[in-house]
Amino acid sequence: MDRFATGYLDGIAERLYSSVLSDVLDDAGHRHQVMRPQVRPLYAGAKVVGRAATMLAIEVSELPPEPYKLLMDLLDGLRPGEVVVGAVEGESRAALWGELLSTHTRAKGGRGVVLDGLSRDSWGIVDMKFPVFATGLSPADSKGRLEVVAIRSTIPVGGVSVAEGDLVVADDDGCVVVPAAIEEEIVARALEKVSGENTMRDILSKGASIREVFAEHGIL
Repeated sequence: MDRFATGYLDGIAERLYSSVLSDVLDDAGHRHQVMRPQVRPLYAGAKVVGRAATMLAIEVSELPPEPYKLLMDLLDGLRPGEVVVGAVEGESRAALWGELLSTHTRAKGGRGVVLDGLSRDSWGIVDMKFPVFATGLSPADSKGRLEVVAIRSTIPVGGVSVAEGDLVVADDDGCVVVPAAIEEEIVARALEKVSGENTMRDILSKGASIREVFAEHGIL
């Protein structure tokens, strides 16, 4: 199975969602895979499913010799199916992301962006319906304020340790990270849970006791 394949990732996007993956990860003993709630979509209905391509930025007080160097290295090396997942170490006072980067990422086959940091150019990103998740917005450019210092390494993003290649699923409820090593099991169990939830929904819509239905099906 090609985990970067569009069909595989689209299938997850169509059939699964962040909360069911969170539940299954909890049951499997992985209870710290949901990013903090401040990481939000720039527009309602945004959803992204893909493989993490990570970057870590830090605060800087002056222009580096080669601004944006590692950021551009990451973006030029993106593979179709990847999601840019980034974090800022220290106070985030400028936007790490914008509309031109979104345009480039989409053209490279990137499926979206998840940032524990700020974005800008929201008008353009929303207009192009490119799924960007961030903690907020700022018009300030990152040049001379933030600099990417590490790419494609394991980094903390929104309270979750994210490694290159992990499965990232983000929607209106938030962002969940499924470690690649347990992805097959977690996705299979999540699909089973969705089927069970559909059965629960049908029964509850007819006025059944939620206590009795939970006792029988174990889903809530």
